[in-house]
Amino acid sequence: MDITGRKLFVRALLEEGVDTIFGYPGGMVTDIMDELYKQEDIRLVLPRHEQALIHEAEGYAKSTGKVGVCLVTSGPGATNTITGLADAHYDNIPLVCFTGQVPLNLIGNDAFQEVDIVGMTRSITKYGVTVRNRKDLGKIIKMAFHIARTGKPGPVLIDLPKDIQIETGDSRYPETVSIRGYKPNEGVHVGQLKKAYKLLKSAQKPLILAGGGILISKAEEELLKLVEKMRIPVVTTVMGKGSIPTNHPYYIGNSGMHGKYAANIAVSECDVLFSIGTRFNDRITGDLNEFAPNAKIVHIDIDTAAISRNVVVDVPIVADAKLSLEKLNEWAEPKNTKHWLAEIAAWNKDNPLEMRRDKGMTPQMIMEGINAEFDSCIITTDVGQHQMWATQYLDFGGEKKFITSGGLGTMGFGFPAAIGAKIANPDKAVVCITGDGGFQMNMQEMATAVTENAPVIICLLNNQYLGMVRQMQQLFYGKRYEATCLRRRITCPANCKGKNETCPPYLPDFMQFAKTYGAHGIRVEKEEEITAALREAKTYTDAPTIIEFIISSDELVLPMVQGGNPMSNMILK
Repeated sequence: MDITGRKLFVRALLEEGVDTIFGYPGGMVTDIMDELYKQEDIRLVLPRHEQALIHEAEGYAKSTGKVGVCLVTSGPGATNTITGLADAHYDNIPLVCFTGQVPLNLIGNDAFQEVDIVGMTRSITKYGVTVRNRKDLGKIIKMAFHIARTGKPGPVLIDLPKDIQIETGDSRYPETVSIRGYKPNEGVHVGQLKKAYKLLKSAQKPLILAGGGILISKAEEELLKLVEKMRIPVVTTVMGKGSIPTNHPYYIGNSGMHGKYAANIAVSECDVLFSIGTRFNDRITGDLNEFAPNAKIVHIDIDTAAISRNVVVDVPIVADAKLSLEKLNEWAEPKNTKHWLAEIAAWNKDNPLEMRRDKGMTPQMIMEGINAEFDSCIITTDVGQHQMWATQYLDFGGEKKFITSGGLGTMGFGFPAAIGAKIANPDKAVVCITGDGGFQMNMQEMATAVTENAPVIICLLNNQYLGMVRQMQQLFYGKRYEATCLRRRITCPANCKGKNETCPPYLPDFMQFAKTYGAHGIRVEKEEEITAALREAKTYTDAPTIIEFIISSDELVLPMVQGGNPMSNMILK
């Protein structure tokens, strides 16, 4: 029996196990929306902006390991998803984004709300296609989900012209799909892996660099087993945070631009750097000529294109992180790394990761409060100083998961990602750590959180500035705070050097904002108020809670490596 394209669309989602779709209506998806209305097995979440919509789908996908699904209309609906698609592309998040499109006979005629969204997003999607024949619809949707979730996960975009949605055709949805030219690597080259293990076994100063690929492949247990068997210290990238428990004795900390002193020095001094699931981007390497200068480098990554792209490595291995670690654990034998671990401990003692405690409430105190009050939870962050403080001072591992925007560094990510994670995990605490700048980029999603009964806890660090850029202006640009003060008005002096008694009041009042949406608001200005505020927020299960932490605008994320410098050249004070 033939059915319409829109009926096959819903059938396909059900066959793929989709239980939630983040969608925003418009002229070119009204038929699909009407079909979704007729069923009860797929929850349709209505955000308040398409960019937030795709970040919510990212939060859903990251917190569940399932494919996140989006639906938007043509034109501006589609273009508003581009930032989220790029974010998912850089952080390897499995998404399938369906965009409405004008009828086939109007494509290319500059019709109302017509854009070439497939062409626009070709470089930031694993696969993108406009469906031009109704008979291909089922196969294309099947391909989309297969490509999004396999190999190196990522976003896929399917553009659906309106006439394809209403045209009748075959009702069958394929059970499997074979895609010519798309064969993700499912094995491990044992010979290359043995070379890598031989280096690791003979190393005097071995170091594991764990990236986000560990978490994507769910290889945390295998990594921990290898580390404990061979007694090898570990550093992580920002995206790899939580791949090994942060309280583990062999875990040093994050490496990179805002990495821990001991972690960065360990990378510079190691003789074998065993890296798994990382792209070696500039935030990790700094000056490429000075990156791990004494080390033989092993690189395990599922993406062939990532190997030796930024850092030329000695032993390349194209493989899934989990499969590789499972094989390594078959061979692993204990090593004597006592002197190497002691050397690292000495560096950590000389330059510990610690903020002053004699000048009022600091971000470290806030993160420590969150550590004490939340054991099993999902924590999302926005992008900026608060994100780095979270990666420096929060504890992760086990039942505590971390979701952030790493590769693209997208402000406005944290709050909608938290909503998506909460929708996917209604029985789990979800905490969003954000700044006053990033929160305002998608603060309209408070309506989504309230209407979808997603009582996330928003820890908003308010320093009244776009803090990360302000930090660079303070350190490298003579304190010329151009376009970073969020209190600034047109009446302010042109050459303002920072906060003073003549500053106008800050806008908005986040407590009044929360009240307007029917949410809860708590303002915290002193260290002794942190615990009580977090405990109070946990009691509010009817709506989100904003905890506004008033922090000094002078707080800096340290250590810091200026762009292009060696990672051993850190600003510490």
